[in-house]
Formats: sequence, structure tokens, C-alpha cells
Amino acid sequence: MSVSSDMNNGNHSAEADEAAVPESTLASVPSSLLDEANRAIIEALQRDGRRPYGAIAEEVGLSEAAVRRRVQRLRETGVIQIVAVTDPLQLGFHRQALVGIRVEGDVRQVASKLAALDDVDYVVMCAGSFDLLVEVVCEDDQHLLQLLNDSIRSVPGVRSTESFVYLKLAKQTYTWGTR
Repeated sequence: MSVSSDMNNGNHSAEADEAAVPESTLASVPSSLLDEANRAIIEALQRDGRRPYGAIAEEVGLSEAAVRRRVQRLRETGVIQIVAVTDPLQLGFHRQALVGIRVEGDVRQVASKLAALDDVDYVVMCAGSFDLLVEVVCEDDQHLLQLLNDSIRSVPGVRSTESFVYLKLAKQTYTWGTR
């Protein structure tokens, strides 16, 4: 298991696919929710999402029940998700790509429509050359072509796309801590 704050960075899990990305970010979470104990719990789960609550409790100086309650609250507020992070290649998804999208009109509406597509696992509104960055996971090049042509480019407001096909994943981590 792995813990991530808002996104899966190219990996699939049933729980993550069904979870809506919260509008909030860590900056908008009440400071009482991100006290030192919760930060320590988050960091422990980022190192090992399957670690027993009892072991985490010993490390952070709380009872097992307190850790369980705190983790539940962190999950309910969208601060963390606990998901199985998979290797798409081993599951038969041999083509991943990041798609830069330029939008006409309301970028939020386009982002919402793209986020609803099953093959899209990451959507971020950004500044720069693109209005949106969208990560897709496909079985092969034919699947990627179909997704780009029939699904992404057909969304009203999509003006243009540029695809960056992944050749090899050099690094992926979820252990950025709570800083």
C-alpha cells in the first residue's frame, strides 16, 4: 500500500479511481488536523502504507485507537488516500503518456469532463504552454490513438493537444513527507 495526497501519478487502483480529487489542498486543511502527531502518522504511512496501527502508535507516542481515529479523519478530509499502487506494465498497460492540452473557454469545465474519462488518471490545471496536463494509461498505441482522437479531442473546449509518450519511468515516489 502507498499513501498519496491527491493523485496517483500514473498508477491504478480501484479506490483511487473512485475517489474524487478533493478541492482542498494541504494549505486549506485546518492546522489542528495537521499537528505533529498527524504529520508523523502520514510520514509513517508514506514509508509503508501497510504498517500496523500499533507499530505507528509506538513510533508517534499515541495509542493504537488514537492512530486509527486520526487516520480515519485524515482519509475523510481528503488529506490522504490509502491505495494499492500498481505497475501498469505488469497489468498489461504498455502505453502511458502525458497530454498537454490547450483550452478555449472555461478550463474547469474541460478538466471536469476529462477527469470523468476512465483512461485518464491525472488532470491538473496549470500555467504555461498548456492549460491542462492529463496523464493517460493505455493498453497500446492503438488504444492511445482512440483515446486521443475519439475521447479527449472531442471534448468541447479542447483546442489542441500535444502528447508526451513515456519511454521509461526513471523515478516515482510518494514519500515527500509533510514538510
